[in-house]
Amino acid sequence: MALLLLILGQQGILPLGDTADAPDSLPTATIAAALTDSPTSAPTQAPQQTAINAPQDIADYIFAHGTLPDNFMTKSEARQLGWDSSKNYVSDVAPGYSIGGDKFGNYEGLLPDASGRKWYEADANYTAGPRGAERILYSSDGLVYYTNDHYQTFTEMHPSGK
Repeated sequence: MALLLLILGQQGILPLGDTADAPDSLPTATIAAALTDSPTSAPTQAPQQTAINAPQDIADYIFAHGTLPDNFMTKSEARQLGWDSSKNYVSDVAPGYSIGGDKFGNYEGLLPDASGRKWYEADANYTAGPRGAERILYSSDGLVYYTNDHYQTFTEMHPSGK
């Protein structure tokens, strides 16, 4: 694990010191790419695993693995594939994928704040077409929340115990 963190830090993917230097988004394929010898590219087909889209399933995956499932990509990754939120849908350019991993500002202060804590967001219950109002918000220190009304209210999530 220490070697992985060192590699990611040396590549500028993760900060080596203060979390204030943490990136604004964490591409979901970052760790896998850092551990392989061959270069990776943006996905051209649906993810290998069954897509994880239900809020509790996403939360359970984050609790177990500390990251999003592989059927998520950042907005930047989707744009590289041709996604333009004003012209098409994520499902048009990346079938089977959802948006997730981008920084969430928490500017309204509705989620718990702590020194060094960073918040990230992910679509929930997305399969195709327009993105809905449901999101998972997860923090750099392990908190997970769900909103079904596009950031108006939040419910803290816990592992389901599956």
